Amino acid sequence: MFLVWLLCLIVLFAAGLVWFAARTQRRVEAAVPPVGQFITVDGQRLHYVDTGGDGPAIVMIHGLGGSLWNFTYALVDRLAGDFRVIALDRPGAGYSGRADGAAANPAAQAATIARFIQALKLDRPLVVGHSLGGVISLALALNHPQQVGGLALVAPLTHPQEAEAGAFKGLAIPSPALRRIIAWTTAIPMTILSARAVMKFVFAPDPAPEDFGTRGGGLLGLRPGNFYNTSSDLLAAGDDLPDMTARYPSLSVPFGMIYGRGDTLLDYRLQGEAMKQKTPDLDLVLLDGRGHMLPITAPDDTAALIRSVAARM
Repeated sequence: MFLVWLLCLIVLFAAGLVWFAARTQRRVEAAVPPVGQFITVDGQRLHYVDTGGDGPAIVMIHGLGGSLWNFTYALVDRLAGDFRVIALDRPGAGYSGRADGAAANPAAQAATIARFIQALKLDRPLVVGHSLGGVISLALALNHPQQVGGLALVAPLTHPQEAEAGAFKGLAIPSPALRRIIAWTTAIPMTILSARAVMKFVFAPDPAPEDFGTRGGGLLGLRPGNFYNTSSDLLAAGDDLPDMTARYPSLSVPFGMIYGRGDTLLDYRLQGEAMKQKTPDLDLVLLDGRGHMLPITAPDDTAALIRSVAARM
């Protein structure tokens, strides 16, 4: 009898967690609704904003667990007067879907974004990639060079890492089934409890803005699907890097990169300076006292790098 009661309590507790996750998702989506338009590419419904004038096109690709709001927070408006700026939610992030069974590795995401560029009839746009979006941008340039006119990378992942950064170790769940169970049970309350510490780590040494949850899209991370896909992205992030690093010297497009020397998430020496050694023509800008979230914390410096690469296209 005791085991029956214990099982009932476990089921009720799990049901309560699922209810809480679903309720949180509804509240998050009411607070941060879609702001752009949708297009279906490779069976995946992609959410994006398309703003600015008739100038050269820029396509912006955000990082792990992020969304297009990371760019609209402060960066897009600094460029929209002179460029057509398109920021998209990567497959499985923000309000973009990911098809069941679709791969999460950088090459697969780059292939979808290449077809997104084709669908919008863009003529070799300047591609801006932040963090994980950086390695996806590099995969795009290496595998689909006809779709890329230049690269401006912001604190990008460029080389393999031996271990995930401490704040993200909880996302490393190899089993898809277990990943989905955790996404709908313990992930959301644990994410809420750890949110302040994670934001401090991701932004350090810069302070995390108080309005990042809404204006920067941070609240969108409090959804089961976002947790599941972010975990998938983390586990697949390095899959293509061994092959890609050997091909970096073949990059021939104008190429710039900006990094904060104080970045606690990715080391500018292992990611930025290592890339400079492989591609000597790289314009590498290093900022003292700055961290990882440069599109939000250093938008003027980031916009200046993007403009410098655009001028060389």
